[in-house]
Amino acid sequence: MQSALISILIPFKNTERFLDECLQSIQKQTFSNWELLIVDDGSTDTSAKIVKHYADNDSRIQLISNHGNGIIEALKTGYKHAKGTFITRMDSDDIMSTNKLEQMQQSLQVHGVGHLALGQVKYFSKSGIGDGYKRYEAWLNTLTSKGSNFEEIYKECVIPSPCWMVYKTDFDRCDGFNSDIYPEDYDLAFRFYKQGLKCISSNEVLHHWRDYAVRTSRVDAHYAENSFLELKVNFFIECSKVSEKKLILWGAGAKGKKVAQLLIEREIAFEWVCDNPKKIGKDIYGQVLKSIEHLTILHNFQSIITVANHEAQVEIEQYFKTREMTAMNDYFFFC
Repeated sequence: MQSALISILIPFKNTERFLDECLQSIQKQTFSNWELLIVDDGSTDTSAKIVKHYADNDSRIQLISNHGNGIIEALKTGYKHAKGTFITRMDSDDIMSTNKLEQMQQSLQVHGVGHLALGQVKYFSKSGIGDGYKRYEAWLNTLTSKGSNFEEIYKECVIPSPCWMVYKTDFDRCDGFNSDIYPEDYDLAFRFYKQGLKCISSNEVLHHWRDYAVRTSRVDAHYAENSFLELKVNFFIECSKVSEKKLILWGAGAKGKKVAQLLIEREIAFEWVCDNPKKIGKDIYGQVLKSIEHLTILHNFQSIITVANHEAQVEIEQYFKTREMTAMNDYFFFC
């Protein structure tokens, strides 16, 4: 009996250096019943020629031209052709572990609809991996090992864009690639969360994530920090904010100020606290900053935390524990 078809979506643009490794890693998969919908987003190098060679020799590979411009439009274009029971995405500069598709498909078959299959990731680069990416990899893999990814969704993107798989029915329920919001991978992760998909834990590295100087997430303005903060604020208001509770914003650094601006623009009332004596009592954007001690008189509130220092975050968590308040209900770390 043949296993259900997997549809793999890949947008690509000028990745001629990496396409051979990427496509060969897909062809070497232990699971063979897949279709690859690979969409050219206006390449000006030999990328399309390379993909055409593979498509001419492997009927499972379809080379498609983007109907629009950019990653989102490329994903939309490719998805129109998807026939699989399962949907996954891949990046054209990365490499799959040989058992990636098999492991994810088996996980979904065991757990059923309403679940999101994940795998651990490993960064690699000829020039070495920076400390920031090492920390992100370790954090992401720790979450994935427990299937607790959504418990920290407001910190950073908790679902690696090229290392997930879902039933097509669930993907359509989450509105698939139809959103026009960047960063598209983080937006999709929030929509998975909003629709109540449950993450399946994994302790195996299934995806090798290439880092290099001109990688899209490094150079494209759509992936700048402000775009992430706007996305977080919008989904917090939609999914997590309780109207009956007072909203408290912690921290008056650059991120705290940006979140304050976003809340003001959306006419969301809040009080602002920090532990910097030089800022306490100051009026910023029409909000007077108060000391942390102000919280002692409050009893029904939610907090957005924009304090990035790890030691300070631990202290903040301890404070909430003493007040019997819980993460993702009463407080939310935005960094």
